[in-house]
Amino acid sequence: LQDLPKNIEGVDAIETQIIDDGSSDRTVEVARRLGVNHIVRFTQNRGLAQAFKAGVDNALRQGADILVNTDGDNQYCGKDIPKLVKPILEGRADLVIGNRPIWNHQEFTFSKKILQTFGSSFLRFFSKTKVKDAASGFRAYGLNAMLKLNIHTQFSYCMETLVQLGLNNLRVE
Repeated sequence: LQDLPKNIEGVDAIETQIIDDGSSDRTVEVARRLGVNHIVRFTQNRGLAQAFKAGVDNALRQGADILVNTDGDNQYCGKDIPKLVKPILEGRADLVIGNRPIWNHQEFTFSKKILQTFGSSFLRFFSKTKVKDAASGFRAYGLNAMLKLNIHTQFSYCMETLVQLGLNNLRVE
């Protein structure tokens, strides 16, 4: 939370939201103590896709124009959020996906790097987009993209949302 930007040029207000997917740790307690604006809590684990869907639904209820999705283990760099939302603010994109340096990622095994590269190539073709890291969860969704999403899967929303938005001719960067 401390890594997240406090202001972004072109953004009137930044609010934080966490989705507690049935955790047994002190996620909610810590989030409240740190001043998180919105907490969505499941009493039992529902999976990544359902947690994401609940976050989108809540962001829309709160009147959000842009939703940035990141993770709780600092896999993505908060200081990159202004770069992530810039194409949406400039009206060039509806969805922006952060690109991790797959081949330099120390936590990925060689086989995972191969699968990530091949899988992203396949999804670029299938979704008619130019996304280099299709599995990246570091994403910014504009209002139009949030309104068009329809999550069906129980596990990962990343591929599903990319294909949906790409095939519906939304602008993806």
